Amino acid sequence: MSELLDLIKERRSIRAYKNDMVPDQLIGKVIEAGLWAASGMGKQSPIIIEVTDKKTRDQISRMNAEIFGRPGFDPFYGAPVILIVLAPKERPTYVYDGSLVLGNMMLEAHSLGLGSCWIHRAKEEFASEEGKALLARLGISGDYEGIGHLALGYAADEQPAPPARRQGRVFHI
Repeated sequence: MSELLDLIKERRSIRAYKNDMVPDQLIGKVIEAGLWAASGMGKQSPIIIEVTDKKTRDQISRMNAEIFGRPGFDPFYGAPVILIVLAPKERPTYVYDGSLVLGNMMLEAHSLGLGSCWIHRAKEEFASEEGKALLARLGISGDYEGIGHLALGYAADEQPAPPARRQGRVFHI
């Protein structure tokens, strides 16, 4: 079996993180993997926002929890780093392109011994006035849609065991 297939089979979503900050070098490698994701017509249109500032991280956590209907809950499970993927809505493949970025980043995080988890509700966050203000503060303009967040950090617990693969999902012609 290939090393990549092993990584794919081993990677799991992590839902409890240590407070330890991830070194910039490792965050950079995870982001680099996202930047090399396939994209429609090779346009490379998704963008990634790296959030390591605790105040901003907590603001985004609060926004996400409110959208989720669980104020006070941390939807990022204590992860000290959040990588947010947005993509321009004018690209017909923007959701797929952003999803591939997140997938690449999850695999690279696992290969580096980091835990990660794709967290939803970025679409709603960055459609809000508060989310638009955050983008403006960063100098990001354009009609972007939030695709997802990647909670990133060191796992606080053992990685969960993979569930058995469901049968009957492949059809041959």
